[in-house]
Amino acid sequence: MSTESEARLEILTRIARAGARADPSFRRAPVTPGARAREVVVEQFAEFAAEYRASVTRVDAADVARAVAELLARRGSVRVVVPSDLPDDLLGALPALRDEGLDTAALDRMQAVVTTCAVAVAETGTVVLDHGPGQGRRALTLVPDHHVCVIRESQVVDGVPEAVASLRGSVLAGRPLTWISGPSATSDIELSRVEGVHGPRVLDLVLVRDV
Repeated sequence: MSTESEARLEILTRIARAGARADPSFRRAPVTPGARAREVVVEQFAEFAAEYRASVTRVDAADVARAVAELLARRGSVRVVVPSDLPDDLLGALPALRDEGLDTAALDRMQAVVTTCAVAVAETGTVVLDHGPGQGRRALTLVPDHHVCVIRESQVVDGVPEAVASLRGSVLAGRPLTWISGPSATSDIELSRVEGVHGPRVLDLVLVRDV
């Protein structure tokens, strides 16, 4: 190793060691909820989610099952899978297969999946799944081509720091997080947009008004 390389390595090593020493006096400020009015936060989420090509349907709690059924019918989604613990009142009489460990081939035959979520973020129009109750495992929400996600207005937070803080328990429990900003899409080197490569090609959000 040359003298110049040795000197560079020594400098980088010192920088790394300095950064590794924690300052015992440092205390991260707690994350507090945003100060904006609830209706403003929810409106922004709906607007920004729509800009990401997600459809947003706003309903009262009593109309959730009807809205879900209408969205599935509109997209032509007949073969529907749901998490094993999805609440019955989100489906009504809608026929759906409950996931009890379906393999990838079986999931691939499903046209749509219906789930709840953990939190939604107004400033980015993002929905976050922590794959807790009503959300199913990751494969369940990534393989079918159409995802219908039910979100309560009370789950919408103002910014990303607030969302991250709310997910602390999920992270400590070792649950994976899936951050969704619109339908799955990617662009090649010529910027040709292709949807559905990494997940559902169609994302329908059902935003449920607080009682």
